[in-house]
Formats: sequence, structure tokens, C-alpha cells
Amino acid sequence: MIGSWLGQHWFAVALALVYTAFLLAHARLGLRAGKTAAGFFIGNRGLGGAVIGVSFYATFASTNSYVGLAGKSYEYGLPWLTMAALMVVFCWLSWRFVAPRMRRFAAAWGSLTVPDFLAVRFGSDRVRVAAAAVIVFSCLLYLIAVFKGAGNLLQVFLDIPYQLAVMVTLGLIVTYTMLGGFVSVVRTDVLQGSLMVVGSILLFYFITSAAGGVGVIAELPNEPSRAHLVELNGAIPFVVLIGIALAGSLKLLVDPRQVTRFYGLRDERSVRVGVWVAVIGILVIQFCLFPLGLYAHFLLDGVTDTDLVVPTLVNNPGVIPPFVGDFLVIAILAAAMSSLDSVLLVAASVASRDLFRRRAHKDGSVVVGARVGVAAFAVVAAVVALNPPGGIVEITIFSGSLFAVCFVPTILLGLHWHRGNEAAALAAFGVGIAVLLGWLLAGLGDFVHEVFPALVASTGAYVAISARGRPLTDPAVQGMFSPAE
Repeated sequence: MIGSWLGQHWFAVALALVYTAFLLAHARLGLRAGKTAAGFFIGNRGLGGAVIGVSFYATFASTNSYVGLAGKSYEYGLPWLTMAALMVVFCWLSWRFVAPRMRRFAAAWGSLTVPDFLAVRFGSDRVRVAAAAVIVFSCLLYLIAVFKGAGNLLQVFLDIPYQLAVMVTLGLIVTYTMLGGFVSVVRTDVLQGSLMVVGSILLFYFITSAAGGVGVIAELPNEPSRAHLVELNGAIPFVVLIGIALAGSLKLLVDPRQVTRFYGLRDERSVRVGVWVAVIGILVIQFCLFPLGLYAHFLLDGVTDTDLVVPTLVNNPGVIPPFVGDFLVIAILAAAMSSLDSVLLVAASVASRDLFRRRAHKDGSVVVGARVGVAAFAVVAAVVALNPPGGIVEITIFSGSLFAVCFVPTILLGLHWHRGNEAAALAAFGVGIAVLLGWLLAGLGDFVHEVFPALVASTGAYVAISARGRPLTDPAVQGMFSPAE
């Protein structure tokens, strides 16, 4: 049976071997650069805009996009494309309003992590620890979702138990991320980002062709059982869908795995180059993927788990030719790796440098702690993913909501408004999380998505306390807001 499978999918095996060789080669290069904390965490701030731009979209568009978000349009219909549009908009906003100042502030203050930046900006180690705790918890949630996506894909393609598929992913991702750090992750993202763009185009082409062409969606309103898929409030209230879309898109502004990409930029010119690479990459990938669930209605019946829509179609030779399917499996696996490595690196770096307070020790101690953290976080997330607490989209959106309510006020306003202090930052964290959880526990998310009230509350608390309090007098902070900046 194994011999038969290998004979049928030899192309996938060959691609996987070449891909793994590239990963290990990049890990070796990263090992050389990652001997110091600055080298391991942010590549010594020496990378160009094109490389960081690819890494930015490759990190964001994981299996959550290829498996979870792409399949979700089977349930939510045409309005689901609103989220793809918001992702493109927020990608541009991130590079326009976050990247230049974050790169400048982080370099001036020697920041290596987001809690590093916040600790200086608000003059508080308590803010550092609170931010680190939020990041570690949210990253674990996101890791669980990505492991689930990769597990679903390999389960269907390799015809192996889901648990074994998750463990295969775990072994591969830990090896090169633990060794290579930021340089390895970004270099690998260039390869993975290229595979992802080609893969998303191929998925769109073959699935729409098998369904009857791009215009076949026009037939949906004529079928009573599917007419709701093209109605604004057909599947769920549009205001709830917008909340889901915002929770998933706001991460592009404040998610530490995205923001820390800006730490590695070499100069201002790199920002101007990177924005176009990132925006075009996000645009192509998301608008190829998000409609796939809609077209799946013409190819699949009775789907109950939308996370299995894309893996099922990829493994169907009547929809996608075997050689193309083999390539797509590797491309989607690359999408999983591009997010897993970045999230693991962020979580481990923050835990080592900020949460467990190792920053006062020698660089070597911090790097060793981060490498151990990579393995530990990966194992914990993989074990939880064996029996995940929800679907890919649900886990991802909750993780994004936590980032949004905590970091939209503290990072965005912290970068652009000279006021703001420890009390304001801690209040934003506390109020935002309390309202987010309270709204969910009260069951109000079916009417208005929890990210709306929680974000209003956290931002309102930050602004109110900042306006009444005194801004920091630290010259290092105030100097970044001077008119001459």
C-alpha cells in the first residue's frame, strides 16, 4: 500500500525533500547570524524591504487562510469576501502608519520585542510583563489553529491519522526555527511566500474550472437552498461578519509576529519597497482563496466541517490533477510553516526576554532560552491541537480579538500620540479583555461581534486616562515625538 502511494505521489515526495533541504540550509545560515539576541530575534536590523515584504504576507497567510478561511465561504457565502478586502486595506495601513515609526522607535530604543517597545514607551516593566502574557497566550491559540490546519491537510493527503499528521508537522517546524531564528524564518518565508502565491492561483484556477467557471456563482440565487449565500445577512448577520473580519484583519496592524517584521528593516527606503510587495502578495493570495468555499458548493454536498473543504478538493483527482495536487500540498504545508515558525519565534522570544526576565543576562543565555522556548511552545500547541477547542476560524479570530483590544490603543496611539502612560496602557489591557470575555460569556456575540465593544472600551479607557495624566518626561520617549522627527 505504501509502495502504491509513493508511486502515485512521487512528485510530492520529491518536492518535500527539496523543500526540507532548503529549510535546513536556511537554518544553518540562521545559526551563524543568531549567536546574539539581536541576530536571533530580528536579524540585526539588516534586511531589505522586498524580503521583509514577502515575509510579512507569508507569515500572515497561513493554513488558516488556505484551509480555514478559504473553506468558510462554503458556510458564510459571498459576503465573506469582505474579510479579504479588509486584509488588503489593513496591510497597507500597517506599512503606512506602523512600519516607519516602529522601525525608527525600535532602533532608537534598542527594542527586540513588542513588550520591549511598550516598556520604554510607557516607562513600565509592568506593561512589559502584561503585554508578554497576552502575546504568549494568544500565540499559543494561533499555533493550535495552524497545527490543526496542517493536520487536516496531511491527514487527507497522506491518509494517515490526524494525530500523526500533527506530529509530522511538529518535528519539521521545531528543527529549523529553533536553530535558525529570525534570519532562517525570513529567508525561508521568501521560498514559502513564492510557493503560496503560485499555489493560491492554481487552487483558484482548477477549483473554479471544475465547478463550471468563475461565473457559475451567478446560479446560486436561483437555488432556494443556496440563495442565502449571496445575501448580505443570509448566513449570519452582516454586522457579526464585519466583526469577525475586523478581528482577523486588525492583526495586520498590531500582531507581534507582523510588527516585529518591521524591526528587521534596514532603512526608510526598505519600508517604501516592502509595502508594495506585502500588499500585492496579500491581495493575490486572499482573493484567490476566499471564494473557494463558494465554488465548492458545485463540487461537494453536505459539508459539516468547512476546515476539510480545501483538503478534500486538493485530494480529488477529478478536480485537481495529481501532479498539481502534489504541488499544492507542499505549497499549503509551506503556508503552515511560514506562520508556525514566526509565531513560535515571537512567543519564545517574548517568554525568554520579557516574561521570564532573562534580558539582564548574557546574550547567549537569552538565545538559549528562546531556543528551548521554541520547542516547548510547539509541543504544547501540538498536544492541544490533537483535541482542539474549536475550528480554525474560531480559534484564529479569538486570538486576533485579544491582540486587537490590547494593542490597537497601546501600539497605534503609542506610536502617534505623545500622551499615554503606564496606567493608560494597563487599563486598556484590563478593560479590553474584561469586555471581550464578558460579551462572549453573555452570549451577545450572535448580535454584535465582541471585538467591537471590547475595542471601543479599551481605546476609550486608554484615551481617557492618557488625556488626564501627564505624558512621560523621559527624553528618549519625548524626543521621538518632537516636530523635528
